[in-house]
Amino acid sequence: MRVALIVLDSCGIGPAPDAADYGDDGAATLPHTAAAVEGLHLRVLASWGLGNIPPLFGGPPIVGVPPVRAPEASYGAMEEQSEGKDTITGHWEIGGLLMRPGFQLFPPGPPSFPEELIREFERRTGRRVIGNRAADGVAIMNELGPVQMATGAWIVYTSADSVFQICAHEEVIPLEELYRACEIARELCNPLRVGRVIARPYVGRPGEFRRTTNRRDYPYPMPEPSILEALAGARVQVYAVGKIVDIFNGRGIAESLHTGTNVESQAAVESFWDRLENGLIMANFIDFDMLYGHRRDPRGYARALEQTDQWLEKFVRRVGLHDAIVITADHGNDPTWRGTDHTRERVPILVYRPGHTGRSLGLRKGYYDVAATLAQWFGLPTWPRGRSFDVPDHVN
Repeated sequence: MRVALIVLDSCGIGPAPDAADYGDDGAATLPHTAAAVEGLHLRVLASWGLGNIPPLFGGPPIVGVPPVRAPEASYGAMEEQSEGKDTITGHWEIGGLLMRPGFQLFPPGPPSFPEELIREFERRTGRRVIGNRAADGVAIMNELGPVQMATGAWIVYTSADSVFQICAHEEVIPLEELYRACEIARELCNPLRVGRVIARPYVGRPGEFRRTTNRRDYPYPMPEPSILEALAGARVQVYAVGKIVDIFNGRGIAESLHTGTNVESQAAVESFWDRLENGLIMANFIDFDMLYGHRRDPRGYARALEQTDQWLEKFVRRVGLHDAIVITADHGNDPTWRGTDHTRERVPILVYRPGHTGRSLGLRKGYYDVAATLAQWFGLPTWPRGRSFDVPDHVN
């Protein structure tokens, strides 16, 4: 069996039951994106039952993607049980983990990070720090980039997520030095339970700065094995696309392609698919979150959704009777919402298997139902959390 597990980064579908606790009551990434552009055109995802999901929890409709009478895939919504609304927490729960308590968050500042942490980071890297506050990544790059070019200082900032982000001009601070600084920061941040250290390289001149695709993520050490390691231990091939290898610390992954855009990730999925005999491809499509959600750009978000749907229309022709495509998300990032941060939302789940009749998967209590399903499909012992999509509702 071949499975492509595709995480559409930040494509939430409506507020989670506890969204108010995060200041996100009313956020709905896909429905609000669709409304902002007066309708999405998603032929494949619509036929799979994407529009059938909001009625499961009384959520707002997705304009242009109405419910269909006979969906070609099984469909549902998943509610995160871990604390947080960040990338690591969402992906790890998809991989079978439960994060309680969640990662530590930091005040907007300045300063955001403790003085002891910053002083030790400066000592060990040999460069001083500027910033040290919560900020939009592009805004702080444009604001402090000229200072960095003149002084060689690190630009360090955080957000509403548990992140220690290091922004560096590639012509001022070489990539390898930036990556080494991230490794140092990761070590220093572990006692504070910081979810991610992120390398944010950029190029250009003042007024024309632009990020590159050389971003790297350094997550908190995983507290327990994920489904990826369980599959690898059973000699099931596991390939990773995009930042998946970073998120899971490379654990359980036989081979990865570290892509920087949706289009690159789609090509990587195709490449691995043609080589895969029995196993899993886990891919993150990052553009939704990185380029459009945080930038609050619903039109760009819509274009990315429609491009991905067009790609799926071609890719699905490669899928055989014993294969599956699983589509989900790790959190929300409503491009019409206030601020620039992630939103606490339910996420869609679509399971396409040729020859299988689509049905409602209902509301799932935990993203780790994906891990439980993969364990069943590949003949592993029952996963300790969650319930397989193939297990009837009345069976515990």
